[in-house]
This record gives sequence, structure tokens and C-alpha cells, in this order.
Amino acid sequence: MNKKITTLNNLAVNQSGFIYNIQCSENVKRRLLDLGIVKNTCIKAILKSPSGSLKAFDIRGSLIAIRDEDSSLIQIYTK
Repeated sequence: MNKKITTLNNLAVNQSGFIYNIQCSENVKRRLLDLGIVKNTCIKAILKSPSGSLKAFDIRGSLIAIRDEDSSLIQIYTK
């Protein structure tokens, strides 16, 4: 099975992927890990702000908003 690796900010609304890698500063990475954004976790884009700079994601049943600048540092894979 081929995995397509991209970044979280490229995930379209109602599309799902799985966390592959987090490449941000340790402070931001620790916060994301605390929110449940860990490797191989399923994540689904739910909402996009009108400005497009913020998206809400469903992660393990919780709705979490992440800025585009941070989501561009999170690699995901889709099947």
C-alpha cells in the first residue's frame, strides 16, 4: 500500500490522514503531543476559517484548531 506524505495544512475539509512526523520547535511540539497529535493518529479536517489561516481538526473525538503556520510543520500520510 502506497502512502502519500504531505503536510497537515494541505488536508482538505472532510479529508482524513494519519500523523507521520512533527517538525516544529520543542515547545510547540510538546503542546501538540499533549493535545493527542502523535504518530499514526488519525486526523480529519472539519472546518476552515474564512481567512483560510486556521483549520479545525477532529483528533480522537476532540475538535482542535491549528494555525496554518503550525499545521505546515506537521507531516501526515494518506492511504
